Amino acid sequence: MIDKSIKIQRTQSVLRELIPEALSTLEDELLRGVCVIDVECSRGKYDANVYLDGSVYDEKEKNYILSRLDRVQRHIQTHCMQAEGWFRCPHFTFYFDDSLERQNKMDALFAKVEEELKKGKNNDA
Repeated sequence: MIDKSIKIQRTQSVLRELIPEALSTLEDELLRGVCVIDVECSRGKYDANVYLDGSVYDEKEKNYILSRLDRVQRHIQTHCMQAEGWFRCPHFTFYFDDSLERQNKMDALFAKVEEELKKGKNNDA
């Protein structure tokens, strides 16, 4: 059980390096600048979720990037297989990760609540 976990973690780590490398070989300027945040492989390593940084793109660019990545997926898989000598590569599903944006919004809300509490204490004193 532990060995499988370590193997999956190693595969994920390798893919985090190889996918941006494969993207840098593409013709499309927008795809070359995409930042891979994380890769999560399924238990059997047949599928992998690839999380991308979407903080600098608007909704139209995100849709364009996702559609283009689906089209060039085979190129990315081939690059990964050749670089590592693998017989097969996981099927990639690309997502934009907005957890950083959500975290920033939550931090701003907590700061606002804290500020309101301080104002309330100052008014009571």
